[in-house]
Parts: sequence; structure tokens; C-alpha cells
Amino acid sequence: MKEGITPELVECLVAEQFPEWSHLRVAPVELDGNDNTTFRLGDEFSARLPSADAYVAQVEKEHMWLPRLQPLLSLPIPEPLAGGQPGCGFPRPWSVYRWLNGNVATVGRIEDLSGFATDLASFLSTLYAIDPAGGPAAGAHSFFRGGPVQTLDGDVRAAMAALAGEIDLHAVTAAWQAALDAPWHGPDVWVHGDVTSTNLLVAEGRLAAVIDFGCCAVGDPACDLAIAWTLFEGESRRAFREGLPIDDHAWSRGRGWALWKALITLTKPEDEAERRRVRFGWRIGARAVIDEIARDFTAAS
Repeated sequence: MKEGITPELVECLVAEQFPEWSHLRVAPVELDGNDNTTFRLGDEFSARLPSADAYVAQVEKEHMWLPRLQPLLSLPIPEPLAGGQPGCGFPRPWSVYRWLNGNVATVGRIEDLSGFATDLASFLSTLYAIDPAGGPAAGAHSFFRGGPVQTLDGDVRAAMAALAGEIDLHAVTAAWQAALDAPWHGPDVWVHGDVTSTNLLVAEGRLAAVIDFGCCAVGDPACDLAIAWTLFEGESRRAFREGLPIDDHAWSRGRGWALWKALITLTKPEDEAERRRVRFGWRIGARAVIDEIARDFTAAS
């Protein structure tokens, strides 16, 4: 839980704004996110509160677009039920959603990793096929997910300089440059923006739902591909790629997105980097992700 965002706060907000649900028990979720703090609200609902002002724009976006996307998708996604207002000392809008059953994805909970990769690719392919007309272009609201990979260049160069003695700088620099050089000419598509294991729910070993569309946008789908290196490997990575309607350029940009996330994570203190790995649901740590990306790029070159 983020500081000041507690079950007691949620109980106050619900009692004040949605008294019909005030009898429901409020409890923290198993593994919380960064942009929002989420609580169970009884057995059927959840309450989701932005953890900082930077995430407020995501609230209205999800309420507007998720009900339009859901009927067109192959798996359940969050269903916003009510929009809350600032209150009880909490300064931001917040939301009540219908609860989605399942556990966050981990390798131990997935029955067949290659089958899971294929199912995820199928979901994303369906998302990318939805008419993007009128959808929100990549920007601050999506933390530039869906935008050009060049947006990340400053962060990546700074991280590479800081880690020069700890990583294969030659291979990493080459992989990053290849991502920058890989052209993207559209067309724009809907992107989830944060496809990581903790935003994927598993039931009976299979992909059951996709959650947290706070970074969704219309733009370049490469940002959704980073999971190929943070969760998948070998055959499962191949299954993921083969199931997606992408070209080699998009795959190279996706590798760049994974590299960015791993590099900026590795620059953190060791205990913080490990906490992020767990929160992201990565199969391996940031250093191992970087090594895997370097090997994969070298093999593909």
C-alpha cells in the first residue's frame, strides 16, 4: 500500500460516496501495482486509487474506453462500475471495478508457458485489430507507451553509462541502436502499454484475464512486446512472436523497450531492483534480462 492509502481510507470513501457498498469488507490485494493502489471490496468488487497526481488521467480514460473495448476482446478485462470523487482527505478521483478472478501470472502457476504465450499473443492480436479511431494518442497519460522508442534514449544512455563496467556494453549498445534504427510507419493500433506478468491473471494454469489498462493508448505496439524477454524464453518466446501480427522492426523495438526497463531497474539499489522484479512479475532479475537480450540480439544478427 502507498503511504496514506489504507483500507480505512477506502472504507471512508465508500461509506461517504457509495453507502450501498459500505457493509463490504475492504482488504489489500495480493500484489499491488505502482500507479494505483487496489483493494478488494467484498467478493465482487475492487477499489482502485491513483497513487499520485500523474496517474489521474488514467481514471477517466479507463472509464471511457474499457467498456468499449471489452465486447471486442477475447478475454475479460476490468469493468469500471462507479467513479469516485476526492474525499476523506484523499485528493484524487478513484474507481470501483468488478472483481476479476484469478492469480497474477508466475511461471509456477502457468501450466504450459508456450501455450500461455500463444494465448497472450492471440489477445493482443485481437486488441490490435480494434478500430483505433478516436482513441487516445500516446502521451503523458500512457507514460509514452505506444510512442516512439526514441523517447527512451536519454534514460537508456544514462543507464548504460552508469553500468558500463557491469554489462556487455558492446552488445547492449548494438541492441539499443538497432531498436532506434527500426522504422515504424504505423498504422496506429490500440496498445495495452504494460504487458507484464502481474497484469495477467491465471486460472487453472491458463491465461484468464488481462488487467490494468492505465497505460493503454493508440500507437506503436512494440511497447507490449517486452514480456518476450522478461517472462518467456526459447520456445515460449518463439510462440509469442509467431502469434503476433508484427514484423522484424517491431520485434527489434520491443527488444528495446525490454532493455530500457531492465537497464533503469538495474541502476537501482539491489534490494529495490529485486522488489521491482517481483512487482513486475519477471521470471528473472534485471541483470539476467539484459544478458538474455544481448544473447538474443547477437544470435539474431
